[in-house]
This record gives sequence, C-alpha cells and structure tokens, in this order.
Amino acid sequence: MFDMLVEGLSSFAMKTGIAEIAMNFTAGGWKTLVMLVIACVLLYLAIVKKFEPLLLLPIAFGMLLANLPLGGVMHPEYFINPEYLVNGKDLDFGLILHKGGLLDLLYLGVKLGIYPPLIFLGIGCMTDFGPLISNPKSILLGAAAQLGVFITFFCAVLLGAFGIAGFGADGNVATIFKEAASIGIIGGADGPTAIFVTKTLAPGLLSAIAIAAYSYMALIPMIQPPIMKALTSKKERQIVMEQLRPVTQKEKIIFPIAVALIVVLLVPDAASLVGMLMLGNLIKESGVAERLCKTAQNELMNIVTIFLGITVGATATADTFLTLKTLFIVALGLVAFMISTMGGLLLAKLMCRLTGGKINPLIGSAGVSAVPMAARMSQKVGQEENPANFLLMHAMGPNVAGVIGSAVAAGVFLANFTGI
Repeated sequence: MFDMLVEGLSSFAMKTGIAEIAMNFTAGGWKTLVMLVIACVLLYLAIVKKFEPLLLLPIAFGMLLANLPLGGVMHPEYFINPEYLVNGKDLDFGLILHKGGLLDLLYLGVKLGIYPPLIFLGIGCMTDFGPLISNPKSILLGAAAQLGVFITFFCAVLLGAFGIAGFGADGNVATIFKEAASIGIIGGADGPTAIFVTKTLAPGLLSAIAIAAYSYMALIPMIQPPIMKALTSKKERQIVMEQLRPVTQKEKIIFPIAVALIVVLLVPDAASLVGMLMLGNLIKESGVAERLCKTAQNELMNIVTIFLGITVGATATADTFLTLKTLFIVALGLVAFMISTMGGLLLAKLMCRLTGGKINPLIGSAGVSAVPMAARMSQKVGQEENPANFLLMHAMGPNVAGVIGSAVAAGVFLANFTGI
C-alpha cells in the first residue's frame, strides 16, 4: 500500500509544471522562468503603476498562462509555423478546433482581423470629432505625426538588408518589408492598429510589437514632455488660442460618412478600421441609436478588450519573445514614437509662424493617436507655462486626426505588402 502511494505521488509529481521546468532547465526551461518573471513585472506595472491597465493587465496574464508548462491553453506555433499550416501558409482550422486550447480559439479573433475593428467601433462611439471639424487644419498635424511610422519603417528595412538582429533572417526581401511595416506602425501610438497590421504581415512579432505599442502609450507622460519643451520656446508654449467655433449636429453626421467614402476610396485596405471607426461615430452623432452606442462603447468594447489582450499576451512565449530582435523592436518602437511626436510639433511650429502666432505648437504633439492622453499632455504642459491656457479641445483635433492617420498608414502598408 505504501509503495503504491509513493508511486502515485511520484507519478503525479512528474506530471507537474514544476517538474517540466526542472527537467528541461538547461535545455531552455530557464527561459520559461524569465517569461513568468516578465509577466509578473507587467502585472505589477498594470495594477500598481496603472500603466494602461485595461489592456496591459490581460496581456500580462495571457503571457503568464501561455508560459506555464503543460497548460495547453495556447499553441502559437499553430498560427506561424509552416508545418502546422495548410500548404505552409493557410490556417488549419481543423487542427485549431480539435487540438487547440481556449486561447487558441479566442486568438482566431485576432488572426482573422475581427477584434481591432470592433475596438475601433467602440472608439468611434466615444470620440467627438467636433474639434477636428471646427479646425480642419488639425488633420495636417495628425498626418505629420505619422512621420515616425515611415522613418522607422525605412530604418527597419536597412536593419533587415544588413541582417542585423535577426531581421530578414530567411533572406526574403518580402519578409523584411513586412516586419519593417509592423514595427513602424508602433509610431502611430495605436495598439489595435499595430495588432491589425502585425497579425497579417508579421505574426511572429505580434507579442513584442503589441507590448511595445501599449507600453509607450502608457509612458506618454514621461516620453512627450521633454520633447515638447525641447522643440518649443517658453513664449510659444504660453500662446492662448482662440475658442473653437461651435459645430452643428448636421456637420457631425456628415463628417463620418464623408471620411468613410473618401478614405476607403483612396485606401481600400483601411476600410475595416476606418469604416468601423466612422460607423461608431455615426451611431453616436445621429442620436437615433442610443442603445447601440452604449453597447458598443461599454459591453462590446470591454469584452473585445479582454479577448484581444489575453490572446495577444499568450503569443509571447520564450521562443518568440526572448530574442535580440525583441530588444530592437522595443528600441525602434521608442524611436518611432518620439519621431512622430516631433513631426507633429515641428509642423505646429511652422503653422504658428505662418498664422502670426495664433497656434500653440504644443497641440502638434497630440497628433499621435493615443486618445485622449496625448491631448491631455498638451493641456498639462501648456498650463504649466500659462495657468490661463486651455489647450485640451484644440489638441483633441490633431489627436482624433491621428487615429484616422494611423489607420490610413496601416492601409498603405497592407495594400503594398500583403500577399508579396
């Protein structure tokens, strides 16, 4: 009896995740421990430091679950390894449905491009495009803030051309361009857009790019102010802008319809993101579908956010995340975000001079699409120099323009690099 008990306990112990890590420690088990530590650090940042907790918390917990040995909740290889794909490129839905875990099934919403557009639907229902309609010049600042996206894209292409840090390791030029586009889009400071582009062009980089994108969005209060103060003078930061003109409901209803028509006709690959964004805004501004508006910006948004976060986090396994390439992605993402901030600020400075000092350059930094945090940062820095300065509504124009701009940039990348 005692021998049977000992044998049973021994058999149970050998089937635990602890035993799995111990037996494979030298063969890579230590990497699993590192990933678990990283997941706990991200949980700390989300819960204690409140860094983008709505997404960083589920991302971190998804990472934790995926890296616990033998859990079987996620198999990233089913989505990226040619041996598990039909003809080496298409998803094997039969394999995923029959052998996949819970998070494999939920991850289909990312892989099939469902979650990011639904997030944009909710954002549209929460966004007021009034400041942009009132001051159409703001859209130029949103466009200028995409500068970091394209400069970083070219930097990543150069890294791939020289085979640095594992970029373009397979020697395929198409892979270099796809990975570069996925990294560059971090500069748009829009997590769902970064995920939407990466899941199509470079799914193997999804976890690193998503975590970088959301981390920099959370670190806006640390990253942007030094750049804002370095590129503007005290006199410029003190400029008080004139009050925006009132916008009629008719204008607010026509705007999303017009934007959808123009953008989708020009950049068809942006239809999913821009279309859902504008649908959400039309639901809000029409005033005839209040129940749909509340559902999209609350229940639907919250459910999709949980699914998106936990599944993206679950792609961060040791094999894909603990690489030199990940460090370069994080560094390039920071460069992209900083250059995007600079692009908006520099164009705003030019507009300030052309208008005889009527535009405060600080609103240019809000051209990145981190709504409304970037706009609040313009307000905060402006009030530090002049307590009577109220820039929030002026900064919201470039801010919401940045959302459209990042979606258009995503469409440009997808149009050029999908299928090559």
